Amino acid sequence: MEDVIQTYLLPYDPLYPVVCFDEACKQLFGEVREPQAAQPGRTARRDYEYERKGTCHQLMLCEPLRGWRHVKVTERRTRRDYAECVRELVDVYYPEAKQIRLVQDNLNTHDGASLYATFPPAQARRLLDKIEWHYTPKHGSWLNMAESEISIMNSQCLDRRLDSVSKVAAEVAPWESQRNARQARMHWTFTLAVARQKLRKLYPSNEG
Repeated sequence: MEDVIQTYLLPYDPLYPVVCFDEACKQLFGEVREPQAAQPGRTARRDYEYERKGTCHQLMLCEPLRGWRHVKVTERRTRRDYAECVRELVDVYYPEAKQIRLVQDNLNTHDGASLYATFPPAQARRLLDKIEWHYTPKHGSWLNMAESEISIMNSQCLDRRLDSVSKVAAEVAPWESQRNARQARMHWTFTLAVARQKLRKLYPSNEG
């Protein structure tokens, strides 16, 4: 936990950016009956019945201090999807960075093995050398600021029925563009001192 908090408190450095990564799953629902638009004297109507259309996944990358984020919408959550996301992070979004400090959860696909399973060994090694890994502890995913960004995304543009991956992507793209244009940043106030005070019961006791 302290490793992640200490990483968040580092000063902004474009050559060593702190980037958070997280994933979210969204259920896709279709309409059984066409919704009725609002008319004079009558509110909009939508049937409570719906049709399940499967799921899709949103892979969230965000740099809190710069106010940048990118969401990749995929049909699945596989090692290849994760590896492609890391490759884009290194080669497309941060090609000038010397090393990226990547904060992420301890999911089974979030490791170097996913890169080796997807790319040739030399390319996987090159990508790994550009990443400095920082994992949130078990039951501590709330420390990942990408999780907060996902919550904002869900409430601002995905809080209704959507029935396809393409429609989710079409909703997310303008939301991402607008927040990036505003450079919406996150200010982290949970310092090491605060953590040691509020979570002191979780620390080992050294009292004799």
